[in-house]
Amino acid sequence: MSIRINTNISAINAHRMLTKNNDVSSRNLERLSSGQKINRGADGPAALVVSERLRAQIRGVRQAIDNSEAGIS
Repeated sequence: MSIRINTNISAINAHRMLTKNNDVSSRNLERLSSGQKINRGADGPAALVVSERLRAQIRGVRQAIDNSEAGIS
């Protein structure tokens, strides 16, 4: 008695490509919904570091403005 295994290579490739396209669509939807190009470290590690540094500087400048406005009034 022999066992025969059938594989449908076309179906396997179609499933792989569908999964890949679904992942890309999910990432693009996340970017669109957040309005940001970089949402996590996997999107661009170096760019994430730069953007976080800039965000920290912006927060510092905003706090300095708030402090100076509070000192004036």
